[in-house]
Amino acid sequence: MTRLFARLALSLAILSPLPAVAQSWQAIEKTEYYKVRGDTPMMLYQSIGERGPLLGGGRTIAHTSFKLTWQRDYQQQGQACVLASAKPKLIITYTLPKPAGALPADVQAKWDRFSAGIVTHEKLHGVFMRDLTQQIQDISVGLRDENDPGCKKVRAALQAQLKPISDAHGARHSAYDQVEMSPGGAVHQLILTFLNP
Repeated sequence: MTRLFARLALSLAILSPLPAVAQSWQAIEKTEYYKVRGDTPMMLYQSIGERGPLLGGGRTIAHTSFKLTWQRDYQQQGQACVLASAKPKLIITYTLPKPAGALPADVQAKWDRFSAGIVTHEKLHGVFMRDLTQQIQDISVGLRDENDPGCKKVRAALQAQLKPISDAHGARHSAYDQVEMSPGGAVHQLILTFLNP
């Protein structure tokens, strides 16, 4: 029972987005589909296994990726340098399965529930990516060094802070997937419900 509560606490910690802050930017979301074939849940799931996105040497049902670029304004103020602004451009891409043809009504109903659950899972990865972007912006703007002609120290200080944030971001995604896909997890349950009569 204690392990169950510990796991539940971990799930809640992973799923909780960071505290909301006023955002001055908007993420761009894109959805790409890959076609799966079949007219039964098992055939569709087998097609996912053959055609799904490649990740870590194997195929997965769906995947969320992102591209993050920045416009940074470093300002020289005498001998000092300050990072006056950092404007992100975040593009989040969801790769999802989609049946290649029409499905029997009962299979379509099961597919719709399965697909909605997968979208919900992937959208939380998108929330994590927004959180990461906001964290980077928060630590960037106002970064300053009083003796930094050429703004080299401020740039180095920013890079030094980005690695632990990036590492924590990767760990957050991994922990979330581990909870969701382990026996009893939300994605595991989605698969079982989809495949079982």
